[in-house]
Amino acid sequence: MMIRTRIVRLLAAAMASVLLIACSDSEPPVPELSFAESFQAQLINAQPGDVIEIPAGVHYFTRSLSLNVPGVTLRGAGMDQSILSFKNQVQGAEGLLVTANDFIIEDLAIEDTVGDALKINQSTNVTIRRVRTEWTRGANTENGAYGIYPVQSTNVLIEGSVAIGASDAGIYVGQSSQIIVRNSRVEYNVAGIEIENSTYADVYNNVVTNNTGGILVFDLPNLPVQGGQATRVFNNQIFANNTANFAPEGNIVGNVPAGTGLLILANDNIEVFENRFADNNNVNVMIYSFTLGGRTISDPDYDPFPEQIYLHDNEFVSGGSVPAHALLAEWHKLSGENSPDIVWGGLIKEGGSNEKLICLGENNEASFLNLHGGDVANASYDTTAHECSLPRLSKISFEIPGD
Repeated sequence: MMIRTRIVRLLAAAMASVLLIACSDSEPPVPELSFAESFQAQLINAQPGDVIEIPAGVHYFTRSLSLNVPGVTLRGAGMDQSILSFKNQVQGAEGLLVTANDFIIEDLAIEDTVGDALKINQSTNVTIRRVRTEWTRGANTENGAYGIYPVQSTNVLIEGSVAIGASDAGIYVGQSSQIIVRNSRVEYNVAGIEIENSTYADVYNNVVTNNTGGILVFDLPNLPVQGGQATRVFNNQIFANNTANFAPEGNIVGNVPAGTGLLILANDNIEVFENRFADNNNVNVMIYSFTLGGRTISDPDYDPFPEQIYLHDNEFVSGGSVPAHALLAEWHKLSGENSPDIVWGGLIKEGGSNEKLICLGENNEASFLNLHGGDVANASYDTTAHECSLPRLSKISFEIPGD
C-alpha cells in the first residue's frame, strides 16, 4: 500500500511538471485594449463605408488622431455623452485631423486639445453634425486656435454643433466653397463663426453670444485662395459678444475689438438679413477695408475693399455703448454718441464710387455711420448713397447625407 501511494505521488509530481512546462511554453494572454487604443487602430485600419462607433464615456488620448480614408462615419452617443478628451495630450497639433472625402462625424465631443480640436483639410463632402468642441477652462490664450476647422474643402455642412473657448475661432471655414453653417451655438471664443477667403456660404439659425466678435466674414492677403464672396448671414441671434479678446499676440483676430457683432472685412457680395443684433458693446455691424487705419499690403493680387454688401430687414436692439475700434473710439470722443447700428469704414477703390457699394434697402430704419476712411471729424450719417437694393443671393444647396 505504501509503495502504491508513493507511485501515485510520483505520477502527480510528473504531471505537474509537464503542466508547468506546457504553461511556460504557451503564449502569454493578450491584454485587452483600452478604447483609446482600439479607436486609434480602427482609424488606421478603416475601409470606405465603415461606421466607427464611440460609446458613451470620457475617453482620454495623449496623441493626435488622424483619418485619411474616404467614406468613413464617426458616430458617438451624443455630444455630452461620448467625449474624446485630450487634456493629457503630449503629442500632435490637433485632436482629430481628417484628410478624406465623404466624411461624417456626429454626436460626440472633442475637449481640451493642445491645438485645433477638429481639422478637416482638402476634403469634399464633409458633414459635421451635433459635434461639440470645447476648452473646459474657459477663455484662455493657451487654448487651441480653432474648434471646428474645415479648410480648403468643398461641400461643407456644420449643423447642430457647439464650439466653446477657441483662442481664434470656434467654427472656422477657410479657403473653401459651398458651405452651410446652421443651427449651431458658439460661445466664449475670440471669433464665434468665421468665414474666411471662401465662396458661397450660408450662415443661419445660429446662436452667437459671449464671443469677442460674433461672426466674421474676412478676405485676407497672402493666402493660396482669395476672392471671398457670396456669403449669406441670416436668421441668427447675435448678442452680447463682449468677451475680452484673448487671442495670442500676432493673431489677426487679436485686432477684433470686444463687443463686435458682425465684422465684414474686404469681402464682396454679402447679404445680411433677418438677424437679431443686441447688446454688442462696440458695434453691431462694421464693414471696412483691410487698409483702414493704415495697414499695408504686400500681395499684388489682393483686393482689400468690400463691395456689394446688402443689409436689410435686420433687428437692432441696443449695442454700441462702448465703442472700442480705434476709429470708433476717436469718433465717440468727438461726438459723445454710441456707435450706430451699422458702421462703414468709408474707403473705396481709387477711381471708384459709392454706388451700390453698401446697400441698406429702400426703407432702412437702421442707424448708419460712414467713417470717411478715418477722417472721423467729418464722419457722416447720410444714407442717401446707400438707399439701394442688390440682387438676392442664391441658397446654398448640395447633397447632404441624412437630409
